[in-house]
Amino acid sequence: MERRTIGTGALSVGAVGLGCMPMSWAYSGSRQRGEESLRAVHRALDLGSDLLDTADMYGPFTNELLLGRVLRERRADAFVSTKAGLLVGDQHIVANGRPGYVRRACDASLRRLQTDVIDLYQMHRADPEVPVEETWGAMADLVRAGKVRALGLCAVGARGGRRSGNGLYDGTLRQLKRVQQVFPVSAVQAELSVWSPEALTALLPWCAERGIGFLAAMPLGNGFLTGTLTPGQGFEPDDLRARHPRFTAEMMAANQPLVAGLRRVARRHGDDVTPAQVALAWVLAQGPQVVALPGTKRERWARENAAAAALRLTPEDLAEVAALPPALGSWD
Repeated sequence: MERRTIGTGALSVGAVGLGCMPMSWAYSGSRQRGEESLRAVHRALDLGSDLLDTADMYGPFTNELLLGRVLRERRADAFVSTKAGLLVGDQHIVANGRPGYVRRACDASLRRLQTDVIDLYQMHRADPEVPVEETWGAMADLVRAGKVRALGLCAVGARGGRRSGNGLYDGTLRQLKRVQQVFPVSAVQAELSVWSPEALTALLPWCAERGIGFLAAMPLGNGFLTGTLTPGQGFEPDDLRARHPRFTAEMMAANQPLVAGLRRVARRHGDDVTPAQVALAWVLAQGPQVVALPGTKRERWARENAAAAALRLTPEDLAEVAALPPALGSWD
């Protein structure tokens, strides 16, 4: 698999990683099967998809515990990325960026992941009651203590201006400029896909200019760009798509031209190429510092996603994808 680097420390990872969140968080609970997820992680590592992205809030905690079962046997094969800064309650999620909490959270993640060091430790969200420099400084201390190798930040944006991307990541850029004065940022994680390209406007260029890695979250549009979902199929109440404005039956039907366009491109590359692989190849084509993090909990999809790293889109392909209509949602 093609290799890419994260940050100025030149940490090498596969071009396609594995977003582990769906294995225990945010998607249909009835389909979360531990053993099946373990097989998917092992297969991803076998194929070179070595960046395993998780967070302490996924579950909460159960996602890290799951990965710990793999890392106990295959730590040398994996690039471990986890996050801290969000606490999950019964009906709410709150940010906690206090330095003491960050230190305790890191130690707890290390225990659950069954490792001595975290390759990339990410700030999930900034705490509005704590200066971001204080949180980042505590994370930097973890690097100096040898518990963490590099630091990353997860972008946060608003839906306003979503169609154009104008100003969407202004808050994140302000945070990045502040924390860069404290300790280097090695990676930024943000949503990037054919149906959510807003990061291309300012956030990705900012990272590219500074040699900062970009972790593309949700590169398959929460599964929509795979072409395997049917408008009106419905989602379980605990599935985030049950409340997502692009997953109503009306919007899923309206956005089918996106999937159709990906299918057309896929057919030009062979009968075995899928829309999902084209969607991932498009993400990787946005820059050499971009790593795609498709989420999956099945071995079959892990194989398909890993194979997308070898797919090279032509200028004609990229122009056709660029000409597809923008995705619609209930906010439009």
